[in-house]
Amino acid sequence: MERSRLLDLLQQVQQGTLSPDQAAEHLSDLPYEDLGYATVDHHRQLRHGFPEVVFGQGKTVDQIVGIVSALRKHGGNILVTRLDEDKAKAVQRQVPDLTWHSMARCLTFEQKEWQDLGRGPIAVVCAGTSDLPVAKEAERTAHLMGNRVELVADVGVAGIHRLLDKKRLLESSTVLVVVAGMEGALPSVVGGLVSRPIIAVPTSVGYGANLAGVTTLLAMLNSCAAGVSVVNIDNGFGGGYAASLINRKLPEDGQP
Repeated sequence: MERSRLLDLLQQVQQGTLSPDQAAEHLSDLPYEDLGYATVDHHRQLRHGFPEVVFGQGKTVDQIVGIVSALRKHGGNILVTRLDEDKAKAVQRQVPDLTWHSMARCLTFEQKEWQDLGRGPIAVVCAGTSDLPVAKEAERTAHLMGNRVELVADVGVAGIHRLLDKKRLLESSTVLVVVAGMEGALPSVVGGLVSRPIIAVPTSVGYGANLAGVTTLLAMLNSCAAGVSVVNIDNGFGGGYAASLINRKLPEDGQP
């Protein structure tokens, strides 16, 4: 349920084109809808400006289909994260309108026309090609939430000149999501180059002492660069979402 749709319903009641009973029927599954195996939060759009996101890992195909079907009735865009291809294709067979993004490992359904809701572009900066799945998850999340997104791939510290060549693009971005594995140095380097908020996303990419991303996480938490915030290991969705909230236009800036 979006704020605009709620206001439209109230205006229709006020004008007499919709009866209170009819309006109540439209609002019958607010603030949530109990599916038995899931309680779908239809108020999330009103509170946060974006509908509930479905975490696909661990859910059955039928559960995902049921949740997606409940969400789509309310008119918002849909994001299902953390899927393998077999499960995604099985969901698509029941909900063909969903689009599969293989690198980002997510399904999306865009029933609203895309609108730029950001104060400027978001840059998703990716250290290595092996980090791309997490970076693409961040990119897809930020795009779906109404942001212009620039992906800067394979610019890790092992070849720092590659990053320096992108300095102008980094400086033109409002927020940066910096994704890296191994020793996790890239957010500190980027933080030393630009005066922008940085969301650091550690990945589980690395050799044994990387400890499946724990080393990277701790390195990013101990960054000496100011303005670096850190989300959990491999949490591209969290990085993209946080960047979107930071980048969102305020009402006085003209946000719908």
